[in-house]
Order: sequence, then C-alpha cells, then structure tokens
Amino acid sequence: MRTIVIGGGIAGPAIALALQRIGHDVTVYEAYDVPPEDVGAHFSLAVNGLRALEKLGCLRDVQAAGHPIERMRFYTEGGHLLGDVPRLRREADSMRSISLQRGRLVAILRRAALDAGAQIVTGERLVGGTESADSVVAEFASGRRDTAELLVGADGVWSTVRGLIDSSAPRAEYAGLYGVAGIAGIATMTGLEPGVWNLAYARNGAFVYTSIDERTQWWTAQIGDPVKPDLRGIDDAQWLRRITELFPEAMPRAIVGAATSIVASGYLNVCDPVRTWHSGRMVLVGDAAHPVGVGHGASMCIEDALELAAALSSAPTVPAALKAYDATRRPRIDKLLKHGHNARESKRPGAVKRQVNAAKMRVLLPFFERAQGYLYDYEPPSLSAAGGSQSATR
Repeated sequence: MRTIVIGGGIAGPAIALALQRIGHDVTVYEAYDVPPEDVGAHFSLAVNGLRALEKLGCLRDVQAAGHPIERMRFYTEGGHLLGDVPRLRREADSMRSISLQRGRLVAILRRAALDAGAQIVTGERLVGGTESADSVVAEFASGRRDTAELLVGADGVWSTVRGLIDSSAPRAEYAGLYGVAGIAGIATMTGLEPGVWNLAYARNGAFVYTSIDERTQWWTAQIGDPVKPDLRGIDDAQWLRRITELFPEAMPRAIVGAATSIVASGYLNVCDPVRTWHSGRMVLVGDAAHPVGVGHGASMCIEDALELAAALSSAPTVPAALKAYDATRRPRIDKLLKHGHNARESKRPGAVKRQVNAAKMRVLLPFFERAQGYLYDYEPPSLSAAGGSQSATR
C-alpha cells in the first residue's frame, strides 16, 4: 500500500517506520528544509513512549542520546518541597524516563525510517487534498502532486490535514503561556542532584529545571501572559534579562544567572477537542489529532504510530482500519487531555492560584501513582514484518 505522511517531526517518521514494517511504501513530506538537530528544545519521554520506541527498534539509540531521569519534585514559590514522585513511570518500574533534545529524537526516527525504505522530502508544504473511494491526492504549494491509498496528517497542532478532513475542525490558539528554554552550567552550587526534574511554581508562571549532571541544568521558563507577546528578534542577553526580572525567586535566579545559551522560545498552544480524526482515506495522528502536552506529547505520537499500523495490518479495508484506530486510541487520549488542561491552568500566575495549587499538590501528590499509573501501563502492539501474517499482537 502506498501512504503519504504529512509532517517530518516526531510523529511523521515514527509513522513511516511503523508502516514500512507492515509493507507500506511511505513518503514523508516536511514543510521546513532545515536539519532536524537544529529544531526545538529539550523534552521528556515517558516509559510508555520508550516501550513503544523499543517496538520500533529505536530504544537504545534514544537512550544513548538522552539522560535518564529518576525523580520529579515540585516546589512552592519560596522553595519549599511539595512532593517527590517517580518521573513519568511507576515507582516499581525498572525503566527510567529520558530527557533529550527534540532534534536528536527527530534525527534518530528519520534515520530509522530511511533505513527501513521510506522517503523523506523536505521543503514541500501541503495546501490541499482530495480523496476518492480508493485513493487520495495531496497538493503542495510548489505545484507538486502525489497520489496514495492513505494520507496521514502528522503535521502538528497547526495541522492543515485537520481542516481537509473537517472544515469546521477547531484551530489551535495561544494558551496564555509562552516558554523559553536554555542550558546552564553551574559549577558553584551544591545540592543539584543529577537525574531529577524539578518544577517551581513562581509568581509569573512555572520554572522547570532538570539536573543532567552535577554541573549542567536544562531549564525552561513557562511564563503566563494573557496577551500573546511578540517573540521575534529577541537575543540571548535580552531573554536572560527578561527572565531574571520575571523569576526573581532564588533558584530560578541562580540557574538563569549561570545560563550558557538559550536554545528555543515559543508559545504554548491549545486546541479544543478534535471530534473527527479521520475520513475514508485521511487520518490524524499526534498533535494534529490531540495536542496533549504535559510531558506526554512525544510518547503519544509514537504510540499512535504503532496503533495505526496495527489497525491497518488487521482490518480488511483502509476505512475500517481508521475507524478501529480511532476507537482504540480515543479513550486513552481523552483522559490525558483532561490532565493536560489541569496542568496548564496550574502554571498561570496569581497569588491566590499559587496558594490553591500548593494546597492541591500536597493533597494529591501522595496519590500520584494511583491517578496517573494508567499512562505507564500501556502495552504497545508488536507489528508483523512485511510478508508475514500481517497481524499485530500485544
């Protein structure tokens, strides 16, 4: 079967790799013609996402490119510990979540997809698409056209494919938060334990810092602002001045003061629930279908890849496979979307909100595993190789 994938971020090459495994001929189209290593900041992969990567044969490369994170800790504005829980896993799980640069993961997935036989074409932006009973035609801004039996929209929160499937589908909007990520080299501070992800609720948002080793912190300032600011043309020195003013609390000030570089900045976006994930020959995956955020976006993309491939390998027709994929994924995604909304709301500034958040965290963190353990219990399907039985098992 010939398949077109729109989007070459995390979801796109993961989909390509999974579909090549079951015998599809896949071409990925990516709008931006830039090296993947140059895009994005650091982020986290939960153990469920890592187990999905293991099914795709990429786990060891990803673990080698990143850093294992053992714990996550939450702090008040004044630096008081609210709670200490496992980072994106159950307590008894022997696997550890990984923090790594987004571009490293994209590069690993693209290389694996190419090695599996997929094609990746950059610099081509999708502008339209039409489908018939047995095919779909993709149209690009360059005038290029391509035809396949299936088109997968892995084109992120600003998805073009979403609008092709349903012209009334919701569009992404600014979430009232923007983020700035950087790296700090701290040689003089003590007590920075490696392998720990920390979040401090501050007066102007949330400050996240991850101890990569005894001297290196990966940090992100998530800043609340109801008016969408202009982030263009701000150099590193300007960012550091702005963040120091917005986060005068002791730990953020110390880490930002030791910053060695700014690696990325951007808006946090939200999208109302997408009710229609597929038509007869087009389907959405990853943030195009469900921008969940809160440390789970990449893991959900990789899960989607395996679940879509499993559905296509076992259903009698493409439309039937897309319906099965939707039915399988939606209950899990709906639960996570609610969690993502609550997490974003907790980062908005305000003195009363910070006090309420602190009270909630003290009550809820002891029950963290009971509330979120379902995320990490996910068992990804195994895909049969092309020419095999074309079945998928768990």
